[in-house]
Amino acid sequence: MKYEDITKKVIGCAMEVHSRLGNGFQEVIYQRALEYELELNKIPFSREHEMPIFYKENKLAQGGLIF
Repeated sequence: MKYEDITKKVIGCAMEVHSRLGNGFQEVIYQRALEYELELNKIPFSREHEMPIFYKENKLAQGGLIF
């Protein structure tokens, strides 16, 4: 598979964040922790891009933030 290795690494980073923080924090805390883990693992990324939002091929909005 083309993206199998990177997918495993990203999931591993997310699992590390979850295992250390658990439940109950605001989303921004998990975003920052995941950003830190991705940097530690030298996985390139970028945050919060504006994207059009579609529902059943109907464009609902422009500018939804996607992590």
